[in-house]
Amino acid sequence: MKNTSEIIASGLLDIKAVFFRPEEPFTWASGIKSPVYCDNRLILTAPEVRLQVETAIADTVKENYPEAEALFGTSTAGIAHAAIAAHILGMPMGYVRSGAKDHGRQNRIEGKLNKGEKVVVIEDLISTGGSVIEVVDALREEGAEVLGIVSIFTYGMKKGIERLQEAGVKNISLTDFDVISKIAAEKGYIKDEDVARLLAFRDNPSDESWIGKNDTAK
Repeated sequence: MKNTSEIIASGLLDIKAVFFRPEEPFTWASGIKSPVYCDNRLILTAPEVRLQVETAIADTVKENYPEAEALFGTSTAGIAHAAIAAHILGMPMGYVRSGAKDHGRQNRIEGKLNKGEKVVVIEDLISTGGSVIEVVDALREEGAEVLGIVSIFTYGMKKGIERLQEAGVKNISLTDFDVISKIAAEKGYIKDEDVARLLAFRDNPSDESWIGKNDTAK
């Protein structure tokens, strides 16, 4: 029987929210070649997978952050997931903009946030961790006690892990790059021998030696 991490991974692969293409890498905005494309917004248009994901987020909050008083989503991809999970939990939610508005009240944090409130950040995916740490910092600056993060998917990149540790914030992901690579091979989305190439990318994204490398392929 598959565990929750494997069930979520399988669902994300089936709806192509996470899509592997090791033979024809995608190019990130940074210029890095990547064997994977991730768009967790597709979860919202897939009701069965959406229910699995949002229920898992809610369960993860209850299990790991039982003292949480509110959920705050990252802008923009984390907003809907925070809203649905908060609805399941009967909990307040808000979100953090990537920057303060240049009009009105010039808010960066949307939704009521009380000083000392215990909050959990909801993020769709984490790679190097920079954007989610900015959200954590913004909430802390406004007096929130950030208990941690719940993310749907994480690459597990060294840089991201180190940044989260330096920021003193815990992240719990529903699934990760290792699990989703294994499930992708089991379901035939990639070849078994591709898994080592994918993990080589994860371990050092700037090293492109994994591209086209398939030692066991004929």
